[in-house]
Amino acid sequence: MIIITGVSRGIGRYLWNQFRNSGEDVIGVDKVIADDLANEPSVYYLDITRPHELELWIEKVQTKLSKVVLINCAGINYNAFAHKSDLEQWSRVIQVNLIGTFFMIHALLPVMREQNWGRIINFASVVAQAGVPGTTAYAASKAGLWGLSKSLSKENASKGITVNSLNLGYFDVGMIQEVPSEMQAKIKEQIPTGNFGNPMNIYNAIRFLIASDYVNGTTIDLNAGLY
Repeated sequence: MIIITGVSRGIGRYLWNQFRNSGEDVIGVDKVIADDLANEPSVYYLDITRPHELELWIEKVQTKLSKVVLINCAGINYNAFAHKSDLEQWSRVIQVNLIGTFFMIHALLPVMREQNWGRIINFASVVAQAGVPGTTAYAASKAGLWGLSKSLSKENASKGITVNSLNLGYFDVGMIQEVPSEMQAKIKEQIPTGNFGNPMNIYNAIRFLIASDYVNGTTIDLNAGLY
């Protein structure tokens, strides 16, 4: 069973389509459900920052959960220089990207541990490696996932559960579409290949991690050699 957070748009939506088209059983969750997914029985409205909602949702889908692969795509962004940051908006990024991701993992770990199998894949970012001005909230939230993934991998390896991170560079899907075209051009100049990535690379990397029981506690860079 593939479970994808942030399924309504961007990379989450792309992966939803890819896994569905490959014949996998997929559950999607999001706080805002896209109109064309509103009638999908396997797409659930869920705020991952609210543990009580997660508990109720687990009760609802419990019988469907077998050999769970959790792909944590849900995330938000907020750009501002640190000294000018709105503290509420800054904190919200940490709440969704890092704490919400942990809450989702926390809700599903008991199922994985009982079944002695699981895959957890967290989405970090090249932004946390690069030190991009104005991205302190986003970079901090994504860097936090590295430590979270490493600790979780040690805690759960004996139960057949692997926990890994993908450090994503810039792809032709997701948040890059919100970046002004002139800034996109400058970013492409820094990428050795000179272009944004095909998101199929993300799908292929996830497939590899699902199949590989000896890849655990690691971070894979998908950025065309940018960092």
